[in-house]
Amino acid sequence: MPPELATADELVAALQRHGLVRGGFLALSLADERGEPGIGIAEPSGGQWALATGRPAAAVARLEAEFRPRWVWWSQQTPLELARAGVRVATCWDLVAVHRLIFGGWRADPALIWAALHDLDPASMPTTGQLDLFDSAGDEGTDPEDPIRPDGHLRPEWAGGGWARDPRRLAGWARTALRASALQQRRLAAAPATGDGPATARSESAAELLCAELTVDGLPIDTERAEQIIASFAGPRPRDAAEAAAVRERRDSTVLRLVPNSSDIDLRNPAQVRTLLARVGIDVPDTRSWRLERFAGAHPVVEALLAWRKAERIATTFGYEWLARNVGPDARLRGAWSGSDGAAGRMTAQAGLHNLPADLRPAVAAPAGHVLVRADLGQIEPRVLAAVSGDRALAKATQDDDLYAPVAGRLGVDRPVAKIAVLAAMYGQTSGAAGQALQNMESAYPVAMRYLREAYEAGRAGRSVRTYGGRLVRMWQTPAGLDAEQERANSASRGRFARNAVVQGAAAELFKAWAVTVRARGLPLQARVVLCLHDELLVQTPAEHGPAVQRLLTDCLTEAAARWAPDGSVRFVADVSVIERWSEAKD
Repeated sequence: MPPELATADELVAALQRHGLVRGGFLALSLADERGEPGIGIAEPSGGQWALATGRPAAAVARLEAEFRPRWVWWSQQTPLELARAGVRVATCWDLVAVHRLIFGGWRADPALIWAALHDLDPASMPTTGQLDLFDSAGDEGTDPEDPIRPDGHLRPEWAGGGWARDPRRLAGWARTALRASALQQRRLAAAPATGDGPATARSESAAELLCAELTVDGLPIDTERAEQIIASFAGPRPRDAAEAAAVRERRDSTVLRLVPNSSDIDLRNPAQVRTLLARVGIDVPDTRSWRLERFAGAHPVVEALLAWRKAERIATTFGYEWLARNVGPDARLRGAWSGSDGAAGRMTAQAGLHNLPADLRPAVAAPAGHVLVRADLGQIEPRVLAAVSGDRALAKATQDDDLYAPVAGRLGVDRPVAKIAVLAAMYGQTSGAAGQALQNMESAYPVAMRYLREAYEAGRAGRSVRTYGGRLVRMWQTPAGLDAEQERANSASRGRFARNAVVQGAAAELFKAWAVTVRARGLPLQARVVLCLHDELLVQTPAEHGPAVQRLLTDCLTEAAARWAPDGSVRFVADVSVIERWSEAKD
């Protein structure tokens, strides 16, 4: 059925006639800079409409208010455009997020999503060259207004952006998105998962929606304090290249002057740093900071080198240029966010948002009249292991605020050794104290250990694994030409990766379920998530709502955990505090 052209009023009336229920699926395509302004809409009973309007986001806002649908779209670009226009929608189905959940990996463009759902060979996907932008080999004589080719693939001109050429195409693109979402739902219903795969898909989609808002909203920064911190490490802002070079030379001299005849050493070259250390009797296989920290006190150059590295990182990666490039005139640090790293599913961010040095945390500050509410999940990965493995003994330990205390009692060791045992089980350490600790874990928590062992063996054999929520985590294949020893090392590396991925991936699923619950429930309190950092949330809210948001974060964790692991056997905890600067939070 060809799409109908409609006004906003006609579109609302048409959706009412088609019986769109509140919360029902509604596909949306939003014209970008490649096409005329407008939106395309498609709903499950077959209706599809095109709306030509110079204010497409306003039309979406009206539909959101009328129906509160679960929006279906092809990529995060759509919620980004909505967020930039000030439109916040409640729920969505993000085809990219769900594709990465079902099929694993990072790449998730429309052509690949469509091919995977139809079991088509990705190598057979047609491409569009510069000379055939509006026609591709293999589709001569077919309808160019149909986004699907006779061979089942998406028409490359459409997938490459041609869907935005006019409003009627927007409607066809929305219809295609709706068809893809239905196929994804069928895949999820049939996919092996211990948890609730469809619920994970909804949560992962909401996480991408949150990421779009994080990208647009940014993290509040006290720029004056940030400049003070940078200056304390890197010196005053240099006026030109010559002054910058002089500052760099002075920073290097604080290290080099401690070792005679070292002016030839380049501190940015690890091999030369090893040479420098050897001159004072320190022989190390590499110059990683954790290794050098073991030699603190052996010679003054070690402490000086570690301090130099911190100053160098701030000066070069988080210095004045970084501040000017990423912090806007509204004092917000912005970088692109994604809901999945393409491996185990952790959220990622650019512009240093995920690896901001602790020294810069005092610069992350609530705007006037607001506070930050910070929440940090406690011992999240061992608690997640208890949930996903179904180990009742380990689940019992999670009822304690400090999980390692009851584990220590069960193993008959002190708490530090118990912590080593749990972490060694998840991360694969087998030497030193971890070896004996692991033997104790095998007898004390056999169900959890079997779960980890099965993941390890699958990865070692090159088989992909799935997380509790159903995310496919792909294993790499053995490179050609390895000898027997290299092959064993490669297999063992895959095994360790798989063992860790099933825990980290499940923890990421729970974290995102928590974050999107906070996003939804915090709306009446004007609370907005401004940072998601592995197992830590930072929320901005008006000062008068701080205590209420503090309670909300704990309540949302309870709610999200009950949906994610509904048997309720595992207790999840978070340390929550109301602060003005990120640095005020306890670690």
